[in-house]
Amino acid sequence: MGILNLKREAPLYADHQSGASGERHKGSQSIAKHTANGYIDLNKRQSGHELLMNTPVIYDTFTRALQPLQPADGATFRFYCCGPTVYGPAHIGNFRTFVVQDLLRRVIEAAGTTTRHVRNLTDVDDKTIRQSQAEGKSLTAFTTYWRDQFHADCEALNCLSPHVEPSAVAHIPLQIRMIEQLLAKGHAYVADDGSVYYRVQSFDAYGKLSRLEQRQITTTCGHQHAQTDDEYDRESASDFALWKAHKPEDGPNVWDSPWGPGRPGWHIECSAMSVEYLGESFDLHGGGEDLVFPHHENEIAQSEAATGKPFARLWFHSAHLSVEGRKMSKSLGNLYTLADIQARGFDAMALRYVLLSGHYRQPLNFTWDSLKAAQSALRRLRQLGQDLRQAAGEAPVPGAHTEGPFTPVYDALADNLNTPDALGKWFTVVHTLEKRLHQDALPAAEAATLYAAYQHLCDTFGFVFAPDQESPAPAEVQALAEERWAAKQARDFARADALRNEITDRGWTVQDAKDGYTLAPAS
Repeated sequence: MGILNLKREAPLYADHQSGASGERHKGSQSIAKHTANGYIDLNKRQSGHELLMNTPVIYDTFTRALQPLQPADGATFRFYCCGPTVYGPAHIGNFRTFVVQDLLRRVIEAAGTTTRHVRNLTDVDDKTIRQSQAEGKSLTAFTTYWRDQFHADCEALNCLSPHVEPSAVAHIPLQIRMIEQLLAKGHAYVADDGSVYYRVQSFDAYGKLSRLEQRQITTTCGHQHAQTDDEYDRESASDFALWKAHKPEDGPNVWDSPWGPGRPGWHIECSAMSVEYLGESFDLHGGGEDLVFPHHENEIAQSEAATGKPFARLWFHSAHLSVEGRKMSKSLGNLYTLADIQARGFDAMALRYVLLSGHYRQPLNFTWDSLKAAQSALRRLRQLGQDLRQAAGEAPVPGAHTEGPFTPVYDALADNLNTPDALGKWFTVVHTLEKRLHQDALPAAEAATLYAAYQHLCDTFGFVFAPDQESPAPAEVQALAEERWAAKQARDFARADALRNEITDRGWTVQDAKDGYTLAPAS
C-alpha cells in the first residue's frame, strides 16, 4: 500500500451546506399525475423499492421558475439533450453539461420514473467538413473516430448511454421532410442558389425562450451570419439556414434535395430527430446555456411551425465552466480533455466529482487543486463503503432499500439538483457513520441495510470505484488523524501526542507538513 496524502486543502464538501441554487422547493407534498387508470403517486418508486423521494424539480428556462419533473403521459419522462459535434475531443467544459444531464436522468429514475433519453451526434457541419478535409479523411471515417473517443470518455465518466443516439447524417431524409413542411406552410423560402432559409418573421413567438426583443435578434443574427452567408440570399438578417447549397469547399460531402445538392443547416437536425424519437411534444430539452440563443430558439420555431404543437415543456440549461478563473479557449491552452486530466495522475471519477461539486446554474471554476480535493473526498466515500460491507459480516445485504440517514441528500438532489448541498449533507452522514464504525457500535444487520442505501446513493451520483483501487487508511485511523490535526491546531499538544500513539498502535505513521499531514503504513 502506498502513501495516502491527506493534505489539508479546503475540501470540496467544506462549504456545500450553503447551497447555490437560490430557488428553494417549497414543501414536499405528494404530486399526483392523472392517467387513464387513475392517479399515480410520483413520489413513490415504481420499481418496488420503498424509496420515498420528493418529486424532483428543476429550474425551467422558459418559465423562469421551478417546475416538477413529471412525465406528461404519467409513465415515461421523455427528454432530448444536444450532443457533441464530433470533430475533436470533447473538453471538460462540454462534459460539465453531459455529466449534469446524466445526474438529471439518474435523479429522475431514482424517484421511480422511467426515462427515454435521446442525445444526437452532429456529424455534418462546417467544422466536421473542414477538419476532415484538412486531414484527408472521409467525413464518415473522421467523425466515427471522434464519436468513438467521445463514447470512451463518457464510459470512463460513468455517463449512462442515451436510449437513442441518432446522427445528423443518418437522418438527412427526416430533415428534408421537415423543411418541406416549413416551405409548404410559408415559414421558409428557397434562395437563388438553392439554399433554404427559415423566415423568422413568420413565427410570432420567436424569442420566447431567450426573451430577446426583435431588434436584439436581428442585430445578433446579422452579426453571426455576416462572415458566412451572402446577405442578399436572405430576406432578413435574422433568418437562418435550413439547407445549405453545395459549395466547392464542401468537397464530396453533398446530398440531393428537392432544392438541389447541399447539406442541412445545423439547427434542423435536432428538431427532426427529437420529433422522430420523442414525439411532436415531449417533456424536457437540455443543453449548455450557450445554446439558448440561437440554437434552441431556432429549434422551437422550426418544430412548432412544422407541427403546430408545443415543442418541449421544460428547458434545462447548465452554466459555463472556467479554468483557474479564466475563460476556456484554444489561445489560452486550457481546453482540457479527460486525457489531459488523466495525464496529470487524476482519474475520471475525480473529474466527475468536480463537475458535480457546483450548482449547475452557477458558473464553475475548475482548478487542479479541486481535483486533489475530489480524490480525497472519493477515497473517504469508498472507504465508508468498504467499512460498512465489512461491518455487515455475514448479514445479507437487502436488495430493496430505504433512504435511511441519506434522506437529506436525496432531498437536496430533488431540490433543483442542489449538488453542493447534497454533497455537504452526504459527508455529514459519513462523519456520523465513521464515528459509529470506530466505536464498533453498528450491528451487522444495520450495517448491511446502510450499505445498500450507500450503494444506491453512489449509483444516483454515478460514482464508481475500481475494485483494484488502492485502499487508504481505515476509517478509524483517518478519524483519529483528523481528530489529532484538530487538536494540534487548537494547541492541545498532549492530546495530539496521545492520538499519534494510538495511530502508531494501529500500524500507521503520521507525518506533519505545513498545511496538512500524511498517513502511511508503518514499516
